[in-house]
Amino acid sequence: MHPSKVLPVIPLRNAVLFPGVSFPIAAGRPGTLHAIETAMKSPEQLVFAVTQRQDLEAVTPELLHTVGTIASIGPIQRGVGGARLLLQGKARGIAMRIEEKEGRLEAVVVEAEEMPPLDSADTAFVALLKELRERSAELAKKLGLPDEAVGNVLTEADDPGRLADLVAGYIDIPTAERQLLLETLPVEDRVRRTLVHVQRQIDVLDAQEEIKSKVQEELGDRQREMFLRQQLKAIQKELGEGEDDGDDLKGLKEKLDALVLTEEVRKEIDREWKKLQRLSRESMEAQVVRNYLELVAELPWSARSEEHLDVVEAQRILDEDHYALKDVKDRILEFLAVRQLLGRKTAGAAAPSADGAPADAPAGAGVPAPTPAGEKQPNRGRILLFAGPPGVGKTSIAKSIARALGRKYVRISLGGARDEADIRGHRRTYVGAMPGRILQGMRQAGTKNPVFLLDEVDKLGVSFQGDPASALLEVLDPAQNDSFTDHYLNVPFDLSEVLFVATANFVQSIPGPLLDRLEVIEFSGYTEREKTLIARNYLLPRQLSENGLGAGQLEVTDAALAEIISSYTREAGVRQLERELGKLGRKVARRIAAGEIEKAAVDAADVAPILGRKKIQPEKIVHEDQVGVATGMYYTPAGGDIMFIEAALMRGKGEVLLTGQLGDVMKESARAAWTFARSHAALLGIDDTSFERDLHIHVPAGAIPKDGPSAGVAMASALVSALSKRPCRRDVAMTGEVTLSGRVLPIGGVKEKLLGAVRAGIRTVVLPKENVPDLEDLPQDVRDGLEIVPVQDLSEALAVSLRGRVSGGQLRFAEEPAGNGTGAPPTH
Repeated sequence: MHPSKVLPVIPLRNAVLFPGVSFPIAAGRPGTLHAIETAMKSPEQLVFAVTQRQDLEAVTPELLHTVGTIASIGPIQRGVGGARLLLQGKARGIAMRIEEKEGRLEAVVVEAEEMPPLDSADTAFVALLKELRERSAELAKKLGLPDEAVGNVLTEADDPGRLADLVAGYIDIPTAERQLLLETLPVEDRVRRTLVHVQRQIDVLDAQEEIKSKVQEELGDRQREMFLRQQLKAIQKELGEGEDDGDDLKGLKEKLDALVLTEEVRKEIDREWKKLQRLSRESMEAQVVRNYLELVAELPWSARSEEHLDVVEAQRILDEDHYALKDVKDRILEFLAVRQLLGRKTAGAAAPSADGAPADAPAGAGVPAPTPAGEKQPNRGRILLFAGPPGVGKTSIAKSIARALGRKYVRISLGGARDEADIRGHRRTYVGAMPGRILQGMRQAGTKNPVFLLDEVDKLGVSFQGDPASALLEVLDPAQNDSFTDHYLNVPFDLSEVLFVATANFVQSIPGPLLDRLEVIEFSGYTEREKTLIARNYLLPRQLSENGLGAGQLEVTDAALAEIISSYTREAGVRQLERELGKLGRKVARRIAAGEIEKAAVDAADVAPILGRKKIQPEKIVHEDQVGVATGMYYTPAGGDIMFIEAALMRGKGEVLLTGQLGDVMKESARAAWTFARSHAALLGIDDTSFERDLHIHVPAGAIPKDGPSAGVAMASALVSALSKRPCRRDVAMTGEVTLSGRVLPIGGVKEKLLGAVRAGIRTVVLPKENVPDLEDLPQDVRDGLEIVPVQDLSEALAVSLRGRVSGGQLRFAEEPAGNGTGAPPTH
């Protein structure tokens, strides 16, 4: 037995060094570099090269094999962070003990004794050795190595053990197999195992050539990519490396078996699985079937989010994320309260009976209680439509709803979608077929009861590829969506527990059948007071954080916020307001970063120097009463405002001229007012000769198209004022549709119009009597500051809007103000 030696250890990753083989390595780990330095100081310069059991950076004695190779260190090339060197294998070694010492590993090594054959002249052993030489030469030739060099090496290796080590050191076999050859001490066994690996390598190369020739015969140039993939997979199969695919299929089958499916769906899935088993793994159809089954496995057939049924906590979350929006918050809390009561009812019905019958699953545990036959599930989803102008929080409130309910949140944007396949998916017969966006969203959610936001549903398009709005009819119908069938999936999928939330700016753009399936919740614009509170509590803190400003570095007064809202934004929501606050924050941050100031306090007078000149010039109340100039009100998605309607008489033939880009409805309102004035001329105190002159009605601004019936009362007031030469009250704004008989009909957008009037300085408003209930939408502080005059006919409206008196007539107009011009008291 050889004496033991204490040698520095060089751990090898994914490599095995054999005796008689030169092996280059790159050393970079501190322990390895230390071991090399230690070995270089010894006379023999020997190390113990041993393979790691796992490919880890940190090496411990337990991580190393016990059998390695005693090697000498050859030339070294040192570099930054490491060194490259050549190891020359000398002999097998067995580590009796490996331990850490001074930052490196050190081993007590005994040189292993090889076990030669009992009879080296035995015919079988000689034949085995010859076969190894011949097969090694054949392998080298197939690999393209020079015949002469290979022959010389094999001839020089006259010792059987050395020949086996030499061949094993250069053939391509897994690291575990290399280590097994190194640990094989009987020479005859080692030669035989090495021969097996050599023959396997030859067979792999032969199989590769055979596969290549067969595939080239079957495939043309246009299918070259498929040929390469088939060749790769065939090679992996020959090498035994294609087992991962089988494991994947086994895992897919386990997922499919674990799904809770209806009998109809289970039958279809089993049929597709059997088809996949029959198909070749490399075929295109197999990939299509496998993609389909993977989609089925990933869809939430029975998984549910556990809902938060605490109404108080839900209200706290909604109030924390959004200010105002009372209607939508009330609707969500009502939905949650119903779910809570139904959950209690279901839990009570599932309680154990007196005879000890087992109870069903508790409510709220993520598994619905059984539903009696013929009854619908109580947790059926609802379909809400948030309609309103941009920037009022329609999209963001949906995310808060999901957080308040404890559900997953999914959002898809339908703006510009023109293909029915966006909703229902493509049939699998098409190349590149995909499921629709509804199923993709459900797969993303991972539960069957998420909050599903359909954004911009009013902007769906129509093309020759179908109408996506019609495809949504099934999705958004609670009576049908429990069996929604996607073209790609082709089996029913239950969407009844999804809380669908759609958003739209213009309800008029949504097709009638689709709108009929939606519960519309109107989002109106924010008042200036609401915008100020939103800016103070939500927008300003967020912009301070985004611009790197700490607490106290920027203070903005309420007056400054009001100035920004009125002079730099014109919107129903708060998006532009947040942009202006961001701009304000960046300006202040720049000055603080430059060392000019340490903090800033912004008041109303400081806004213009920071943000520049005013961008918005809103209409304001006129300075004095004028003949032929009446104040009307209008509504746009950006909010409400006042407008002036001007009327003037001139010489002519009794014609009416209308300018200001008026639509057909506004023109009809003007003609109806003209007819009313002519038919009630005596009552209104109008001289008949006035109708022999031309009347010109103009509505500024001329570049903006205008339409709608709500300007009828204001047009009639301006027209009667011009004909009777009585001034219109400057402090009165009016709205309402008029008929030929003088009736005043209700209109829409009351809240926005009144807010615009208040912003312009108006304090008295003439409103159709049937619109009085709409005043409840106004904040109490706005209602307290307004005088509302409800009217049913035009005579009542003119009595408030015009000054003067008709002598002998039945119609009394407002008297001239004696002092402050407040006008006649309103009729309530």
